[in-house]
Amino acid sequence: MAIPMANPKAQYVALREEIASAVQSVFDSCQFILGPNVSALEEEVSRTCGARFGIAVNSGTDAIVIALAAAGVGPGDEVVTTPFTFVATAEAVMIVGATPVFIDIDPGDFNLDPDLIEDKITSRTKAILPVHLYGQCAEIERIEEIARRHGLKLISDGAQAIGSKHKGKGIGAYGDAATLSFYPTKNLGGAGDGGMVLTNREDVAEKAKSMRFHGTDGSFAYQSFGLAQYVGFCSRLDEIQAAVLRVKLKRLDQWNAARAANAAYYIDALEGLPLELPVAKPENHHAYHQFTVRFARRDELKAKLAERGVGAAVFYPSPLHLQRAYARLGYKPGDFPEAEKAASEVLSLPVFPELSPDDRETVAGAVRDCVEELA
Repeated sequence: MAIPMANPKAQYVALREEIASAVQSVFDSCQFILGPNVSALEEEVSRTCGARFGIAVNSGTDAIVIALAAAGVGPGDEVVTTPFTFVATAEAVMIVGATPVFIDIDPGDFNLDPDLIEDKITSRTKAILPVHLYGQCAEIERIEEIARRHGLKLISDGAQAIGSKHKGKGIGAYGDAATLSFYPTKNLGGAGDGGMVLTNREDVAEKAKSMRFHGTDGSFAYQSFGLAQYVGFCSRLDEIQAAVLRVKLKRLDQWNAARAANAAYYIDALEGLPLELPVAKPENHHAYHQFTVRFARRDELKAKLAERGVGAAVFYPSPLHLQRAYARLGYKPGDFPEAEKAASEVLSLPVFPELSPDDRETVAGAVRDCVEELA
């Protein structure tokens, strides 16, 4: 594509020397596991997201799994969540032995609809797991109030939402835990997989730290090495990844501001088309991981943009309740009409921070021409 959906290479090229120096320092130290870069990254990211503690792990999926387990979610429990998300959200629930209970989304922001939560709470419900989709916070304060009223855990999937805020607070300020992904195309992306558990609860932080290191105390000391308190995981973020992420974290605010500027340009340039544009709720600071529009003839629009060299992507083409892996949950087409409709209409346009003014003008012009042809 002349204009791709994402361009991590452009980001790397701009930081090549600084990244190389940071990585070389790790090799010079030969401390590759749980070293000073991991500790510093945990402090820096948790502060950015409004949490007291950060626990770095080896993927965004593991971050959800470990957050759930550390908060006490396990076999026999139910977790209320959204069907309109990447598979990792529900996958993590099932990995810890719990059952995802889906509710429909708010079509305005694609996030879990708080009005539907309480109807799904049963004696087996242990937690609520909202997703801050596309970089916009769910109604997390309201969801937190529901969780407290019913004595439930609240863990949010913030894989796409580093730097986003709800009512002036970062995602780490709410609930029992929030999670991040450092997949390379995220707003803060590494040179491979990575993730983090954010929490304000010391007990959750300590258990998460233990669980990422096989359920031990994380010590390499001979007298305690390998003494497990829990059945855990091998999920430590590599020191090299932490070093790369620390270089990039310094630019996160700048990059998110560039994403917001690109989004504002699109909203102005595409106004008046028979196309539904994203809306940032006034109580939210949108991180614009994706700029996602809705169009009834989405697949045709995507194909036409590809012919013009403009990348676009569908996140996500099928809600989870209609995917084979989750058939055992017993849902059927029509159970969550808003999620199903969104899955048939959403299309994300390039919004990455390195997008040039000429590039975004080209994208907007191509979208306008293609929509007008199809409308």
